[in-house]
Amino acid sequence: MPGSRLSLPGSEESDVDNVNRRAFLRITGVSAAGAVAAACGPGGPTTPVASSAPTAPPTSAPPATRPPTGPPNWDDLRTKLTGDLLRPGGEGYSTAKRAFNPLFDGDNPVAVVQAANAQDVQATVQAAAGRVTLAARSGGHCYAGYSVPESGLVVDVAGMNKVDIQGTQAVIGAGAKLKDVYAGLARAGRALPAGSCPTVGIAGLTLGGGIGVLSRKYGLTCDHLSSAQVVTADGKLLTASASSEPDLFWGLRGGGGGNFGIVTEFTFDTDPAPNLTVFSLHFPAGSAADVLGAWQQWITAMPPELWANIVVSGGSPVQCRVGGCYVGGASGLNTLLNNLTANAGARPTQRTVKSLDYLGAMNYFSGSSNRQSFVASSRIITSPVDPAKVVALADGRAGMDLLIDGLGGKVGEPAKDATAFWHRDALASVQIYAPATAKTRPAAAKSVGEVVAGLAAAGAGGGYVNYIDPALPDWKTAYYGDNAKRLQDVAKKYDPYSVFRFGQSVVV
Repeated sequence: MPGSRLSLPGSEESDVDNVNRRAFLRITGVSAAGAVAAACGPGGPTTPVASSAPTAPPTSAPPATRPPTGPPNWDDLRTKLTGDLLRPGGEGYSTAKRAFNPLFDGDNPVAVVQAANAQDVQATVQAAAGRVTLAARSGGHCYAGYSVPESGLVVDVAGMNKVDIQGTQAVIGAGAKLKDVYAGLARAGRALPAGSCPTVGIAGLTLGGGIGVLSRKYGLTCDHLSSAQVVTADGKLLTASASSEPDLFWGLRGGGGGNFGIVTEFTFDTDPAPNLTVFSLHFPAGSAADVLGAWQQWITAMPPELWANIVVSGGSPVQCRVGGCYVGGASGLNTLLNNLTANAGARPTQRTVKSLDYLGAMNYFSGSSNRQSFVASSRIITSPVDPAKVVALADGRAGMDLLIDGLGGKVGEPAKDATAFWHRDALASVQIYAPATAKTRPAAAKSVGEVVAGLAAAGAGGGYVNYIDPALPDWKTAYYGDNAKRLQDVAKKYDPYSVFRFGQSVVV
């Protein structure tokens, strides 16, 4: 994520030195935090997926009548909450309203509910549905700031952060941050493929799919989801799974934060925690096009145990580096890395390889939890693109990073319509990230938009909903492809009056 240039913990040789921390974390594909209405807010079996065929109507009927209008009764709602209700001008409000990105500090919700449990969420929805914009928030990393709606109501689920390991399953509160999820899993010797930024919430990450450094070996975070507890637009608490509310369960796995309801708790199937070997290769200036060309061919041929990204850093000249991890030992990894460098025709100026346990590796990809200001968007590479065109887009754009994360492997095993996550056949995702202040934001957004358009022209279409971008052309198709229609049907079934509406909600 952004701003200052920092060395990351767990890297004695500073193998990610001078790397924009937000950008480096983005190699793991994290973002869009919050619960469902966040409004963005080895080889073991994975969770069975619901059939893509039409399903029976939900067990619980959707709301039969339109929600009431008029302002909520805040005093009455406050008496029903275990947690706190904060209003403008009150103690703690100015801090409680803030998201991760300071660019949204000027947005002022009418209230922030700090929910302590699912009943608080239910009471809030029942009191406010139809009366005010509702947006849940977990980590608050939504790139578009949808989890801090101007004059809306933030349902902050950060206090619902339990991490309970029950055998091979993990029951995790919607407000749990990844740093706590990983620590709890590691204590039990278990693992879950997810992102890396320590303050990202498990909710937003999962609901958008969940790309991470273990995705090629173990799949997306949402592929491990067994069930979820969801407060729907009528204030009911439902269980969504393959056998209960299957349409809703389908939509929760890649349909993006902000739709259908507010998740309060997730149950995941986990894997035994592996030992990992992490690596970083820094290449000389002027070699970016050759390295990117070789990387695209290399990552598709690699075993799923290896995950890698390439970061193309804008400037004059353009720089690049390759990093990632391997489920296995250093000797096996080094053979694979030698293959890349030979095909790239470029010798790294710095090469770091080190073995770590699961938690150590997750910490290696982590870093500072400081808030960061940035503008970002995304594209998807399905077939190799012209590396010279990509590098040309970065030329002269100092401070901008194009973070290209390898997909494939386990990510590509389910059918494209088996879950709401559409990009099963992708070679990689591309995140376009630029630091920005309030003053430089328009210029940064313009520059990011130019690169997004240039990538599309080069053959990288689509987009990743966890890098949500209000300016992305044809965003619904970009995020969801042919799954968009079914997602709209799910939203109409569970939220027929668009209680959880926002700028890029499935039904707008």
